[in-house]
Amino acid sequence: MAIDGHTLAVIIPAYQAHDKICGVIAGIPAYADWIICVDDASTDGTAESVRKVTDKRIMLLRHDKNQGVGGAMATGFSRAIALGASLIAKVDADGQMDPQYLDRFARMCLYHGCDYVKANRFGHLGAIPAMPKARLFGSVVLSFLTKIASGYWNVFDPQNGYVMITRRTLLRLDLGRIDKGYFFENSMMILLNIVRAKIGEIYLPASYGDERSSMKLLRIIASFPVKLFKGYFYRIYQKYVFRSLSPFFLMFVFGLIGCGWGGVWGGWIWYKSYVTGIPATTGAVVLALLPLIVGWSTLLQAFVLDIQDAGPCLLFDYDDETLKPSPPIDPVDTEGAQHGQS
Repeated sequence: MAIDGHTLAVIIPAYQAHDKICGVIAGIPAYADWIICVDDASTDGTAESVRKVTDKRIMLLRHDKNQGVGGAMATGFSRAIALGASLIAKVDADGQMDPQYLDRFARMCLYHGCDYVKANRFGHLGAIPAMPKARLFGSVVLSFLTKIASGYWNVFDPQNGYVMITRRTLLRLDLGRIDKGYFFENSMMILLNIVRAKIGEIYLPASYGDERSSMKLLRIIASFPVKLFKGYFYRIYQKYVFRSLSPFFLMFVFGLIGCGWGGVWGGWIWYKSYVTGIPATTGAVVLALLPLIVGWSTLLQAFVLDIQDAGPCLLFDYDDETLKPSPPIDPVDTEGAQHGQS
């Protein structure tokens, strides 16, 4: 079918979703060319449920060992690229993501030049009370930490996995760096910033039913900050050192040196004064305070440069009139993809 001549592959990563996945598949619009279901070693008959669906667009892939949502998406991405899909979307198998909005995602890519489009559940304040409190708190905290790690300060709700990416952008990413677990969405944001991808968001109403999340809250609290910390420095190196020696990197390094020296020296003279009872000299205090102030100011300037480099994020409501079909501004580069195949 395709959308304005651009083929669409919808990836559904599934784990223990035999009671939900058939309904999700049934809701995939007719303009989607392929439905790639990746059964991540489910033991509840998820694959058997998919096989019962008589839809010629379905391609069932199975993992012998559970890899996580990121691993399932990596498998789906590889198949979508091989098929020649121009646009690749992710829809979860739990029924929380309404596939009817996929055309809005596609139009943001085709008509507004977005490389990656994601849903945002926080656009409608009236829907926020319906969100489980633990999930709401976790989303807010992770959003702030992901802003720092990814450099996309204008993007919110990074854990929302309802996304679409263009083929051109996907081919520029190092798929081997995508996290195989629930850090998948966050790792995608970090990799997208490295290649300076343009991100768009669509405000969509959230839907929460009786489904159970397989996410382990304590595991996430323990692992995500460490992964975000590593991802931040990986992004800084790849974006500002390896690919281009940017002024940001110089300011970042000198800022860290200044803050480090000021903090260590200041702590030492304070400790020495506390133990001996002899006040530190003015020169010793200045030697700690001046590098600390200059270093902190330099780091703040580096952060400003990083924020400005990311550029603006396009925000649309799901019923925005501007998402209706119009002549594309910059058609998606399909890198040899074959269009019009249904």
